[in-house]
Amino acid sequence: MNLFVLTGAGCSAESGLGTFRDTDGVWARFDPMKLATPEGFAADPDLVQAFYNARRRNTRAASPNAAHFALARLEAALERRGGSLFLCTQNIDDLHERAGSHNVVHMHGELLRARCLQCGAASPWQDDIGGDDVCPACRAAGTLRPHVVWFGEMPLYMHEIHDALEEADLFVAIGTSGSVYPAAGFVAAARQLGIRTCELNLDPSDNAGYFDERFYGPASETVPAWAGRLTAGPDAVV
Repeated sequence: MNLFVLTGAGCSAESGLGTFRDTDGVWARFDPMKLATPEGFAADPDLVQAFYNARRRNTRAASPNAAHFALARLEAALERRGGSLFLCTQNIDDLHERAGSHNVVHMHGELLRARCLQCGAASPWQDDIGGDDVCPACRAAGTLRPHVVWFGEMPLYMHEIHDALEEADLFVAIGTSGSVYPAAGFVAAARQLGIRTCELNLDPSDNAGYFDERFYGPASETVPAWAGRLTAGPDAVV
């Protein structure tokens, strides 16, 4: 069985990392045009760096929750049986990796990397990014930005994502709003390919009607329960 899993902010919310589009989410409290666009960074790089420096510190302090660990266990179970789990995340934290997942694609970038505006290299970066910091790849100074996809920029790894979707037997969206494209369009693409679809979310997403199965509640509860049904009992498909 080849499984395609898309995760969003709801997967990390119980680890203390805020969602974005809820009524009390990040973009309800901060202006995304000032903090998450190339134009905002050009206008006030210090403000943008300070915002992402704070988020980087929050990410380092957070720990994976039961949903992250359940997906890592499911990946291992699939691999033992000759299958695969392609984990495409909209999240820029590293909680999937810290929980033990290996096949993770960050379509919106990674907060714990810094990208050089001069050479384009994305280097591991745990600390704050300062205006005079040097790129580890090309040694240029003052050229680093967060390695995150801002509004108006193209998501990463789209070819790999579409290839994995075409090979999938089941598409599952976990903790996503269903309102951010192109990720919100993956479920429609899966249906066109004849792939069964499943949603695990706190509440119905904007595109909930596209899913064949829907399970609602906290990710730390719904994801382990769903993964357990796939891997245990007489009706197990893994």
